[in-house]
This record gives sequence, structure tokens and C-alpha cells, in this order.
Amino acid sequence: MVLKLYAAPQSTASLRVAQVLHEKNVPFEFIPIDLRAKEQKQAQHTVKNPFGQVPYIDDEGFVLYESRAIGRYIALKYAGQGTAGLIPDQSDIKALALFEQAASSEFANFEVHAAKIAYEKLFKVRLGFPTNEEVVKGAIDQLNVKLDVYEGILGKQAYLAGSELTLADLYHIPFGTRLYRAGLGDLIDSRPNVAKWFNGLLARPSWVAIKDGITSTA
Repeated sequence: MVLKLYAAPQSTASLRVAQVLHEKNVPFEFIPIDLRAKEQKQAQHTVKNPFGQVPYIDDEGFVLYESRAIGRYIALKYAGQGTAGLIPDQSDIKALALFEQAASSEFANFEVHAAKIAYEKLFKVRLGFPTNEEVVKGAIDQLNVKLDVYEGILGKQAYLAGSELTLADLYHIPFGTRLYRAGLGDLIDSRPNVAKWFNGLLARPSWVAIKDGITSTA
């Protein structure tokens, strides 16, 4: 029975999960959910994700929501196939701790600010609402500080948790690409180490396969 991904083709969280599925070579059936029609709030979906959000998966009857949790589940369940080491081996306590550090940084130091920019300059504009430039400026200021730290880290190692690619790196892609759509790609491009790292992530076949939208692979 093939894994089912209930998601929106271009939502950031949905793309996060789809990329991990591609990295781990896990066939999946994509069931699109129409966010504009608020389909995710319908009872057939809230019984699976009570928050009425996407994505969620159904893996042979095991239902899981929250994109980062799903990514971890996939990386651990299918550890023996596809890209190795997306979560370090549980026996290597130090490597695992460095991964958790990088994963926490992605959420607390990057996405929290990049998401504000995406919301103000992309989502609100698409709905016809005015952008709050004060919020955008504050988020840019914060990202400048945080990405200066990234620049130093990535000047010493290839990836955020060390020498190997992990979920913590991949999870930056959805909102990182939104910065470019918002006309703020220079936040990344102006920092050579960050740019090299991020462009390497964008070149991965797993991202190329989904960047224009998610489709089934099974």
C-alpha cells in the first residue's frame, strides 16, 4: 500500500515533505487539497489533521501531520534507502545533537523571519491586502543578523550540522526560495558561503522534481 501525501502543490510545508520523500526514494500518491476553497477545513481532513492544515500523510493507516515531524518519520523509517544521514545515526550522540542544534536554528533563526516576509510581500499581495513594510523591514534586519552567523558557520563546514547534508539544510529551501520571489534574494546571494550552500541545495534532483509543484510518483 503506497504512502499517501495530502498536500497543496505549492505550499511551503507540503514541498518540505515532498522533497524528503524524493530524497529517500519513497513512492507516494499525491492527493491535492485546495487551500483557496478551504478544503483542508472539511471534516474528511480535520479528522486526520485536527488543525485543518496541510500536509499530512497516511502510511498504511498511520496518519501523521506537521511537516517537520513527517520528514523525520520518513528519514528514520526509510533510513536504508535514498540519501543517507538526513538524520544522523542515533548511536552518534554528538552528531545527533549537532543535527538538533541545526534543526532548531532553521526554525528559530531563519523561517520565523523569512515567513514574515513571504506573508507580507507574497501572500497578502496575492489577496489584495497592503504590505506592512515595517514588519518586512524588521524581518529583513533580523535575517541580516542571522545570515551573517550562517555565513561564518558555512565558511567552516559544508552544511549546518557538519560535513553531511541533513534535514536541517533541506528545510530551508521552501522559504528560502520565497525570499527570491519577494525580490530579496540578495539576502542569500550577498553572502558567498550561504549562496554556495543554498544553490547546492536548489540543484538537488529532489528539489528540481517538485519546485514547480508536487506530483505523484507511484
